Amino acid sequence: MLLLPAIDLKDGQCVRLRQGRMEDTTVFSDSPVDTATRWVEAGAKRLHLVDLNGAFDGKPANSDSVQAIAKKFPDLPIQIGGGIRDAETVQAYLDAGVTYCIIGTKAVEDPEFVMELCKQFPGHIIVGIDAKNGMVATDGWAEVSTVSAIDLAQKFEQAGVVEIVYTDISRDGMMTGVNVEATVELAKSISIPVIASGGVTNLDDIIELCKVEDAGISGTILGRSIYEGTIDLAEAHKYVESL
Repeated sequence: MLLLPAIDLKDGQCVRLRQGRMEDTTVFSDSPVDTATRWVEAGAKRLHLVDLNGAFDGKPANSDSVQAIAKKFPDLPIQIGGGIRDAETVQAYLDAGVTYCIIGTKAVEDPEFVMELCKQFPGHIIVGIDAKNGMVATDGWAEVSTVSAIDLAQKFEQAGVVEIVYTDISRDGMMTGVNVEATVELAKSISIPVIASGGVTNLDDIIELCKVEDAGISGTILGRSIYEGTIDLAEAHKYVESL
């Protein structure tokens, strides 16, 4: 089970939102590089970055922070999402040292775009599916579509997508526990590995996800829990490595 610390970038700062609401922001650090260093020192094997401004504006807005983190840790896999709507942006991130680009809103609007990216950048494309009550949300979670998360994921079954990041936005940042049932349902419906996201609060949540890892869950993203200290990242790594 891969544990991925989340670094959410807004206006050059490291923040956390509740349920994706930009107006409900907590600033945790003015230095994304220092934050990344903290998680790497706690044993992180991959970092999950989100350009929140980009997710809402439809174009990258925190590229400098992303590049600085990638430069500091050139051998560490980094995945980035938020505002990636064209191949040029993917190329720029890969050139900067990012390993994986996460396609969210554009994957809903234009699944063919994802398939083209997978051909152009094999092994580098992740699809981010954010859902509320099983339905896909887009545009920084501001809109809920009529597309189900499972139907969308199945469209990419043969495309070459590396992983699916599945976020239950009703739980994200709320510290109410991960939606294991919905995550397992999605993972069992596809052959693409799924990264669980949203609501992971304490070590018990990680333990529950490890129990269902065989369903196709490859990792989980840790956000508010590691910033507020309800999960000790180093301790959590010791647990998953002991299995």
